[in-house]
Amino acid sequence: MGEVYQATDSKLGRTVAIKLLPEAFTNDPERVARFEREARVLASLNHPHIAAIYGVEEFGGRKFLVMELVPGETLADRVRRGPLPVDDALRVAHQISEALESAHEKGIVHRDLKPAKIKITPDGVVRCWTSAWRKPTRWKTRTALTFQIRRRSAGWPPSRV
Repeated sequence: MGEVYQATDSKLGRTVAIKLLPEAFTNDPERVARFEREARVLASLNHPHIAAIYGVEEFGGRKFLVMELVPGETLADRVRRGPLPVDDALRVAHQISEALESAHEKGIVHRDLKPAKIKITPDGVVRCWTSAWRKPTRWKTRTALTFQIRRRSAGWPPSRV
């Protein structure tokens, strides 16, 4: 949710990403609250594979996040160019899983993780570059997820799960 722009933090002299709450949502208290809640959850994460948030600001009645600008291409862009070599795919998957494991250890999940929200820096470091993290109040799918993991680890092909 939101438009993202590259900007310069004039106080600290660094390049940042600005993620705007869409104008259509500025008067929607639920959307504003979700935007702020996701910012707080992201701020509680500190991991080398999760992009950092620097602040939540407002200008002209419009809220925005100030985030680390991660150089490189998205995983979606990389995959469009062709399949990843197996070693690269494993390295990317491992880094994503480390980020998710770190968040899950704090009871935090990602609402909408997809290749367009994963950046690969020029030196091969993977960063989850999004603010859609949340701390659920209850887990609805824990039993189903455990069942799928057990079935797959028991040798069942994913098509049979």
